[in-house]
Formats: sequence, structure tokens, C-alpha cells
Amino acid sequence: MEAHLSQPTLRKHHRDRRWHDAAVKRRTIGVEEELLLVDLDDGTPRPSAGPVVGSADRQQTDTGAGEVEKELKREQVESNSEPTADLDELRADLHQLRRRLADAAGSNGLGVAALGTSPLRATPTPTQDERYERINREYGLTTREMLVNGCHVHVSIDSPDEAVGVLDRIRPWLATISALTCNSPYWQGADSGYASYRHRVWTRLPSAGPVELFGDPAGYERAVEQMISCGAAMDAGMVYLDARLSREFPTVELRIADVCAGVDDAVLVAGLCRGLVETAAQEWAAGAEAPQVRLEVLRGAAWRAARSGVSDHLVDTLTATTAPAAQMVDRLFEHIGPALESHGDLDSMRAEAARVLEDGTGADRQRAAFDRSGGDLVAVVTDAVTRTTSAAADR
Repeated sequence: MEAHLSQPTLRKHHRDRRWHDAAVKRRTIGVEEELLLVDLDDGTPRPSAGPVVGSADRQQTDTGAGEVEKELKREQVESNSEPTADLDELRADLHQLRRRLADAAGSNGLGVAALGTSPLRATPTPTQDERYERINREYGLTTREMLVNGCHVHVSIDSPDEAVGVLDRIRPWLATISALTCNSPYWQGADSGYASYRHRVWTRLPSAGPVELFGDPAGYERAVEQMISCGAAMDAGMVYLDARLSREFPTVELRIADVCAGVDDAVLVAGLCRGLVETAAQEWAAGAEAPQVRLEVLRGAAWRAARSGVSDHLVDTLTATTAPAAQMVDRLFEHIGPALESHGDLDSMRAEAARVLEDGTGADRQRAAFDRSGGDLVAVVTDAVTRTTSAAADR
């Protein structure tokens, strides 16, 4: 739930060396995962974030494997990985964080599930926090009924100017990455018809979704100020754009993904996001103009990615046409391939993306569990609880 940084604050936080890997010249990445707390018998979400986070804090080791905290609703918990330049380290960190939360949930008689939405009917409970309570009052049913879990990827940047240059140049590709991560087909006990209904629920908020070009840090600040002044955002913490500047770290934060069913999917989206940021930063440094993609095209691309994931066509925002998902993923790799190769990630990212294209997304796995069980949504949740901490969850 972070917000933007003012330019002076951004410069101050660039002294946080955790987010730099000068020895190997690789951008560091960190991942936030929002997870659902569920009853192990009937699969329903349970408002127990307080005791679960407390248990997880008591179980924390000295390995530096990140933090856990509460979220907007008491049925959610969030993990925050440590920044790293190595995808294998990130994978190990995410596994450890999920295991720690699962153990904490288990000690409270619950399960933890990497689900973008609850398959079963739920009435979410606001976390007891003055700001969260104000958000619920201000935005009414939109936030009161919201119970959605995302995966947010932080990628290190070198300056405010580079950061905004990156934001302006990654816009055309975010929907293709989000299509690979869809993991929320069910909503309030029914199949939504979407692969990522989380995305549709989240973008009901007036400060969420794709944006116009900012141009420079001053343009970004003006956009944030205008969102607040017109009421689209209550404060800077509610700048819920598809990609934004972090208020706490020298990073850009990409917020387009559902929480992933398994850790390998989360590592895939993290690696792709880093490749996209690196490519955009190089384009900005070379003076390449940001693509002039219309906002309604970006919205259409986001909608189509949420609708079908990788099982149908996606939007090529640079031409405002559609193409099969596999072709759009190929175009993404053509675009960011050199950056992935420079980080040593190209082969592993291609293999992981090919796996998702072949086997399907988390949404496909949820629907497969539903079909195997003869139409039992509790079985979908049970399967997700198992997959959340399984090393083979993505298979």
C-alpha cells in the first residue's frame, strides 16, 4: 500500500544500499505478495490477520528473508521479500516467506492461500486502522466489498528522472505481463468469466489502472496532486496506478499482477518486470521517445488480458490490434530480450513463460481443480492452500 515519493525524498532513499548491486551492475528486485487467510474446513476467508502476523513475527529467523504485515482487510496478510539481484535468491526468499505465513496460519487453525480473489462468498472485514476506515467510508461499497490479492514488483532505479522515464516507456507491455499471472477467476461463489477478476475489482478505484505520459518528475508530481485534489485518491498512499514510484524505496513498483499461484510464477513476473524496466531505462538514457499509446487502448489491453489470460488473443498496444497470446509473449521477449540476457535471465524466463503458455495460468489451475472435484469451490481453495507452499505448485 505504498505511495509515491517526492523528489527530495526519492534522492534521500537512493542511499539505501539494499536496492543497489553495483558489483554486478544488475538492478535489484523485491516482491510483495498479498495472501488470503482461509478456514481449512469450509474454505471461507477468515479475519485473523492480527494473530497470524503476530505468530509470523515470533517465528521470524535471522536469515533476512523479508517481512510480513497486515493489509486493507483482516482476511489478508502481506509478505515483503528482501531486495536481491539474483532470481534464485528471490525464489528461496518467497518460499521461506510463504512457509512462514503458512506455519503462522496453521498455528491459528487456518490456511494461507495464494488466490487473487476468494472463490467462496465472503464479507471482508476492514483492518482496524483509522486510515483504512476512512478509505472505506470515502469510497463506499467499492472498497467495503474489496478483497483482492496482488503481486507487486519493485525494481531499483537510479534517479527520479530515470524512474519517470521508465514509467512512460513500460506502459505498452504491462498487459502482456499481467496475462501470464491471472489467478482470480471466481468471485462471490461464481465463475466471473474472467481469468483475473481481481483486476476488474481493483480498477473500480478511481486512482487505479493505466495512465497518460508524465514526461518528467514534475509531471508525475502534478498528476499525483491532481488525483488528490479531485478526490480520485484520498492521499498519496492511494495512488494505485499500474506502475508508480515507491514512497519508501528507490524503485518503480509494477502492480499489474495477481498474486501468483506458485513461487515460480512470481519469479517469472519479477524477472520480466526487471527486464522491462531495464529496457525502458536504456531507451530513456538514449533519448528514445516514449510510445504515444492512447489511454483507451491501454485500458482495452488490460481488460482483454484480465478476460482471458493466455488462452486467447491479447492486444498489441503499439498497433491497436490483437494477436494470439503466444505471439504477444514472443514480442515481449523480442523487446526485452537483450536486458534479460544482460541479467542472465533470458533462458530461464523463456522456459517459464513457455510453461505458462503450455500449462495455463493460476486461473486455469483453479478451474481445473473445480472440474476435478465435480464443481466444489472448497476443493479449489484446498488445492490453492497446498500449491501456495509447494515447490511444484506451478506444475
